[in-house]
Amino acid sequence: MSRDALLKTYMDMVEDRTEGQSEFHQAVRHVAGDVITIEKAHKEYAAAKVLERLAEPDRVIGFRVVWQDDAGEVQVNRGWRVQYSNAIGPYKGGLRFHPTVSPSVLKFLGFEQVFKNALTGLPLGGGKGGSDFDPRGRSDREIMRFCQAFMRQLAPYIGPDRDVPAGDINVGSREIGWLFGAYKAHALEFTGALTGKGPSFGGSEIRTEATGYGLIYFLEAMLAEHGDDLEGKRIAISGKGNVATHAAEKAVAKGAKVITLSDTSGTLTAEDGLTQDTIDWVRARKAAGEDIAGAPHAEFAESASPWDQEVDIALPCATQNEMDASMARRLVDNGARIVAEGANMPLTSDAQQIIADAGLLHAPGKAANAGGVAVSGLEMSQNSHRRFASRQEVDDALKDIMRHIHAQVAEEGRQGNRVDYGRGANIAAFRKVADAITAMGAI
Repeated sequence: MSRDALLKTYMDMVEDRTEGQSEFHQAVRHVAGDVITIEKAHKEYAAAKVLERLAEPDRVIGFRVVWQDDAGEVQVNRGWRVQYSNAIGPYKGGLRFHPTVSPSVLKFLGFEQVFKNALTGLPLGGGKGGSDFDPRGRSDREIMRFCQAFMRQLAPYIGPDRDVPAGDINVGSREIGWLFGAYKAHALEFTGALTGKGPSFGGSEIRTEATGYGLIYFLEAMLAEHGDDLEGKRIAISGKGNVATHAAEKAVAKGAKVITLSDTSGTLTAEDGLTQDTIDWVRARKAAGEDIAGAPHAEFAESASPWDQEVDIALPCATQNEMDASMARRLVDNGARIVAEGANMPLTSDAQQIIADAGLLHAPGKAANAGGVAVSGLEMSQNSHRRFASRQEVDDALKDIMRHIHAQVAEEGRQGNRVDYGRGANIAAFRKVADAITAMGAI
């Protein structure tokens, strides 16, 4: 049977079982398209039905979250934890608080997390969780009460050797502190059941910066693979959160020119490159829940896209499916040569095809943005050893992990003088997960 026929049969099965979960289908198709023939050619993988097993998470835990707002009115939200696979370690992945959170979104993120975590070389399984709670317009006390109520429902299902959540969209170090406090009160012990904690109570240095810094370390490895470096490169970045601003910060420090940052209302542009002061200003506005219009030394254009600029490199760092086909065409027309994903699955399937047809180097999020979970894994080790590493030690370890990820991906994806980063990442991660699944038998 041909690859296309195998893929159609597999995806028909997945879609029949999970009707309406479009984000999940998109993520599964991207991986299965690269690895389905590898599974069929490997008799142990085929006998174990690895891909069929990976089409289903180990479990999806859903619960009601009841809390009171400042007016004393009862509020009801939905919460979930997708424990996707613990084949190579405890479930590991962030918590997201956003109105768009749904089982489909969390399953796609959990599925991707399994492969991302496998690439780090650390003993981490994959999971994801969150709630449809919207923190916008809520007071600090309301967000704290919500976090405490959410953790009351989640706490029985997590722990340092079972499932270790971290932060994600709208869940930063402040929220992790409230969540951890609630977990500690439930468990009656101090254990490393969450990562992204503050340094004063078991957190790791540079955890906040890790995803953005790691993205730039991976990008440097991509450039070096093709005989180039960051000096003077024009970079468009989308988003204004931790990943976007810390990627911008590190890129500027390395001699690149970061031309854009953005939010849902528009794009901030500086033709000669954003300064560190402007990046810090954007970070402060994000923390205050405000837009980024009026930044110093930059122009803001409502409804504009970061991909309208003439750049060498694009780093989508906002959210899933943020770049559609028309945006991808403009990016190609504007001369970009590399796309490296700071967000998870930020390109639609059509956009991904346009980037591939144009011959751009394209690093998927499971490889390029793995720095955050890598430092979370290092935080878990520090908690277990009761020894905390210095900022330099963690940064050096992060660089080594991102270079190791690049080496794995390049080995599997090298095609002559170029690397197919998407295929390389999917195959390298799949082999590791599949080896673990087949070794443990039919369970």
